[in-house]
Amino acid sequence: MFTGIIQTVGKIAQKQATNTDARLYIQANELDWSNVQLGDSIAVNGVCLTAVQLPGDGFWADVSNETLLHTTLGKLTIGSTVNLEEALTPQMHLGGHIVSGHVDGVGQITKCYEEGRSIRLNIQAPNELAKYIAPKGSICIDGISLTVNNVQNAEFSVNIVPHTQERTTLMTVKTGQEVNLEVDIIARYLERLLLDRQVSKPINENFLQQYGFA
Repeated sequence: MFTGIIQTVGKIAQKQATNTDARLYIQANELDWSNVQLGDSIAVNGVCLTAVQLPGDGFWADVSNETLLHTTLGKLTIGSTVNLEEALTPQMHLGGHIVSGHVDGVGQITKCYEEGRSIRLNIQAPNELAKYIAPKGSICIDGISLTVNNVQNAEFSVNIVPHTQERTTLMTVKTGQEVNLEVDIIARYLERLLLDRQVSKPINENFLQQYGFA
């Protein structure tokens, strides 16, 4: 599990690709690699990867064909920058929201403009994710925990404050760019709960009041 609070920006130092999968060497001098062990999970642009080798200034990770096809990792090249976060431990402060590192889909930035000292992004999400995205709710974009501003069908907007611009890959964000999206895990569990209840009970005003939703 992760928090969506980026620790540092790394870069793709090496890439070994085959017809079906890939191995990436991700380098980041700002992380304390002495605390990382083989088998540890590290989120790379919001994708949970496992450290299989630790040369000292970064880590090697294997990326399956499934991940390459359904995230932006397949388009990374040598020199590409990536957001990095080590896995959450009981001692860590949960400053963002609960993030699993399992990307739900790829969105596209449709508009990018300055709004005061922030940058405002409009992002088109896959249609099947629209029901999980709510105004003032949480969403993870390339591993970054952000708050949704507005929602229009499957398009939503977020603001990127100066600190986030400086500490993440969003410092170079641009229109047309694709980003990994992970919706709020609580929304998914809530949907499942409602589906299970729906088998035996109709969802009406009484139902919502009984389970604390109204």
